[in-house]
Amino acid sequence: MSLHRSLKTKSGALNQHRNVLTRAERIAKLTQEERFSPEKNTALGLVKVRSIKVAAGKKPKKAEEAAAGAAGAKGAAGAKAPAGKAAPAAKAAPKK
Repeated sequence: MSLHRSLKTKSGALNQHRNVLTRAERIAKLTQEERFSPEKNTALGLVKVRSIKVAAGKKPKKAEEAAAGAAGAKGAAGAKAPAGKAAPAAKAAPKK
């Protein structure tokens, strides 16, 4: 029997940003920040932990790609009109 499409998970679904951390993740983060020690604290009633999504910045274009892109844009602007469209013809002057 096949699995219903609403129950299927996407390949990257487990790697998405989550607002709620598990208890183990919260303890690990607090221990890393030196705000939790197993000897002094208990796992019950943990303090809140901010879960900040790290946004990846846009990668700057390489100088070579930027120069090639600019040269390609200039060449495209000066190109002929597409074969399907003819250049507008000059209108004949009306006869008097």
